[in-house]
Amino acid sequence: MVRLRYLLDTNILSEPIAARPNPFVLERIKATGTSLAISSVTWQEVLYGMFLLPAGKRRRQIEDYLFRRILPALPIIGFDGRAAQWQAKQRARLRQAGRSPSYPDSQIAAIAAVNDLVLVTRNSVDFQGLQIENWFEEYTSDPGDYMIHDRVFRDR
Repeated sequence: MVRLRYLLDTNILSEPIAARPNPFVLERIKATGTSLAISSVTWQEVLYGMFLLPAGKRRRQIEDYLFRRILPALPIIGFDGRAAQWQAKQRARLRQAGRSPSYPDSQIAAIAAVNDLVLVTRNSVDFQGLQIENWFEEYTSDPGDYMIHDRVFRDR
């Protein structure tokens, strides 16, 4: 059984159906496919975006992507009591520091944290105790390494 390792944020999950998808993101998704998951919050965000679109070709394309490719392939991890506690603690800490992250982003971060998953996002998140990767940043010259916030990490 393959262990889940990555929780995809909405901006990563949406990238394969972008008009000009980032090749580095597509490559990482393909390379790590069986260790990927999404949060129930991300699932809601992409469905909401789809339902806002008028009926037509683009909406059908997104609906096909979500229901025929994503839903059967990626587990959806829910927001539970542990995630709620982690989120509340981090939001309080950040508020006391004068910062206020978005509520959905903090839910996604909490799901990643309590499930010991790396949050893959284009957005930098201001949470402690959270592993983050940005797959929009280019790989280094060694295909087994990749850049995360200007640091090289080994994927081995």
